[in-house]
Amino acid sequence: MVKKLDKVDVVTVGVGWAGGIIASEVAKAGVKVVGLERGDDRSTEDFQMVHDEYRYAIRYELMQDLSQETITFRNNLDERALPMRQFGAFLIGTGVGGAGVHWNGDTWFFAPYDFQIKTMTDEKYGKNKLPEEYTLQDWGITYDELEPYYRKFEKMAGTSGEPNPLRPERTEEYPTPPMKSTPILDQYMEAAKNLGLHPFRQPSANISEQYTNPDGQTLNQCQYCGFCEKFGCEYGAKSDPTVTVIPTAQKTGNFELRTNSYVTGITHDGNKATGVRYVDVQTGEEFEQPADVVALTSYTLNNCRLLLQSNLGRPYDPSTGKGVIGKNYCYQITAIATGFFKDNFNAAMGAGSLGTTLDDYNNDNFDHSDLDFIHGGSITMKQLGKRPINENAVPGDIPRWGKKFKQESIKWFNRSIPVTSQGASMPHKNNYLSLDPTYKDSFGNPLLRMTYDFTEQDHALYEYITARCAEILEEMGAEVVEPKELTDHFDIVPSQNDHITGGVIMGEDPETSALNNYLQMWDVDNVFVIGASAFAHNGGYNPTGTVGALAYRAAEGILKYRKEKGQLVKRNKNGKLA
Repeated sequence: MVKKLDKVDVVTVGVGWAGGIIASEVAKAGVKVVGLERGDDRSTEDFQMVHDEYRYAIRYELMQDLSQETITFRNNLDERALPMRQFGAFLIGTGVGGAGVHWNGDTWFFAPYDFQIKTMTDEKYGKNKLPEEYTLQDWGITYDELEPYYRKFEKMAGTSGEPNPLRPERTEEYPTPPMKSTPILDQYMEAAKNLGLHPFRQPSANISEQYTNPDGQTLNQCQYCGFCEKFGCEYGAKSDPTVTVIPTAQKTGNFELRTNSYVTGITHDGNKATGVRYVDVQTGEEFEQPADVVALTSYTLNNCRLLLQSNLGRPYDPSTGKGVIGKNYCYQITAIATGFFKDNFNAAMGAGSLGTTLDDYNNDNFDHSDLDFIHGGSITMKQLGKRPINENAVPGDIPRWGKKFKQESIKWFNRSIPVTSQGASMPHKNNYLSLDPTYKDSFGNPLLRMTYDFTEQDHALYEYITARCAEILEEMGAEVVEPKELTDHFDIVPSQNDHITGGVIMGEDPETSALNNYLQMWDVDNVFVIGASAFAHNGGYNPTGTVGALAYRAAEGILKYRKEKGQLVKRNKNGKLA
């Protein structure tokens, strides 16, 4: 029997960066919020002295249990999708703080080009630059409109960095100075400058000095221990929701966190959401939590899945191009070239966002007139801190097992380093999310089905950007430079990139988007869907900063909705945003 609880003002589904920001902002305004998180609670105390690569980076202790819930995958519509049985191409986090606990800390702003990509591309290159099967569209918001929310995220997170010479001039300095550099990163910067490029130390949430944010939360200085990605930070030196926005929400007295609470659906009457249903995974009890506002603030895939299985919004149909829920699923094209050097450098120390990057081949910073792709990617060398199990690169002619492999692993451990690119991913009509007709989860609900494959755009971008990565390594004097090739088809098994986006996208037209620029649903105005699921395409950077900025704007929208009701974004008689 379902137990119906007392109504609250706002309920969030997921308590990571998006859910934490929503909770902190609306709770500070006196609004009562319940945050439902399917995983356990956790804090910096849970990660004391546990630099255990096998536990976290191999066994993925902080990630979703795929034996209980997974997705199904296929490359195209003619294939039968099969369940993902082990993590590979991306990781799905769980627990309080979400992926914000185990991220590397790259804290980027998307570029002005990203938000108006359709308009700017058409104006410069003509409307036929990409074939019509690429469902490219503007986001319904401009960089200038979002910029104040980016600044708010930076101040909350204490972001360390220095200005990017190829971006609009910053209106404010970074809250903290850039991280330290290292000899190999200095070498990268010198080589890039020799090639006429514009390198700079990248923005980082592994902050460079102790910092107290505007909410009164203190973050500590990074120790450069090298255990960031897939690990929680025991020092409280990596900006994450458990040391910033979640404590801020809790100290208001207006926020209640409920862990081990698995949301199975959104309750609604067809026009308005009335709340959510969830199961206490420890007791098996089922509850209904009524709320005036429902905020979906979970991982990209789960936001989309909850809408589909709750029959909210219009499911996307690739055969007709109609519908919006599931549309514009995008990945990120990870170009890599590895350099093997004669001289040693200390690779054991590092941090998740300790890096030097450049934007010369990102966004529309270079002429695409004679190229068969648009956009590009940031190109970065990072000193992450090498770990012994996964960090054992050897040249391609060396066996990947046995005595020779062990000898060469030791030789190259402090002599090899990659240059990588986070390549933009453009939407395609046949890359989308839907409910699987066959497979179900442990609660009897359909799994989410992913249909995705690399496109011609992806292959062209990858080939171009990988060559640029290799050029920098050659200029650095690497003895051996080995570019990695992109497979013909996307393979979900090998590790690649966790930055997946789309499925519940924002825009200026309800016919082609699910959300307005406050991330409020066009179809159900008391539902807000916050996360990278709102991205109309994926850019050439880590998505977290943009998720954070959009979450701050959505929080503002929720407070505005509570006063005004109805749609927050109006349209004039010509169908344009008013």
